[in-house]
Amino acid sequence: MSKFYVVATPIGNLGDITLRAIETLKSVDLILCEDTRETKKILDKYGINTPTMSYHAQSKLSKTDKIFELLENGKNLALVSDAGTPGISDPGALLVSKIKEHPHLRHGVDVIPVPGPTALITALSASGLPTHEFTFLGFLPHKKGRETLFKEIAGAKRTMVFYESPHRILKTLESLQKFCPNKKVCLARELTKIYEEFKIGSPAELLKYLKENKIKQKGEFVVIVA
Repeated sequence: MSKFYVVATPIGNLGDITLRAIETLKSVDLILCEDTRETKKILDKYGINTPTMSYHAQSKLSKTDKIFELLENGKNLALVSDAGTPGISDPGALLVSKIKEHPHLRHGVDVIPVPGPTALITALSASGLPTHEFTFLGFLPHKKGRETLFKEIAGAKRTMVFYESPHRILKTLESLQKFCPNKKVCLARELTKIYEEFKIGSPAELLKYLKENKIKQKGEFVVIVA
């Protein structure tokens, strides 16, 4: 029986990889990467010489067929994303779903998670905001449905968490200021990296902070709304 490992990798600090992840990446026949150049940094650091192949949201159907063929031939594969846990706001989720639904593979391939870092849980753990109940929204839509989601966040009775890019963080804070001006918000930025930062305040306070400190607008954000 073939094995398909879903392997979590560091979200920033390369020291956050698990021993089991290293062992798995060394033992498989092929590593599927969102971006082989990003994954190479981890492989080089830990002396992992396993062959790699790119697999991402724009990958052609022929590449998926190639993956199925390898699994049918008894090969063991590992899936990694550029950072964090594959499948969490990541195209890897679709590949896992296809394997589990494939008529020849669903009973012949073990899909095995190798857990590790994810920005979502990392941010929540050090945010200081309530974590007993939360809803994860992934990346918010750019246009369609965006206002509806902010209204949902405004009326939520539990903590809401989502990812945001540096290009849209100001616009997002403006929307939070409009729909839920009195809610407490935590911005978690550059997690596990040199310039890691957690900033808590109202949407207006955080908007003012970022506008006055443009350098703080850089990096990927996890936004947590209490």
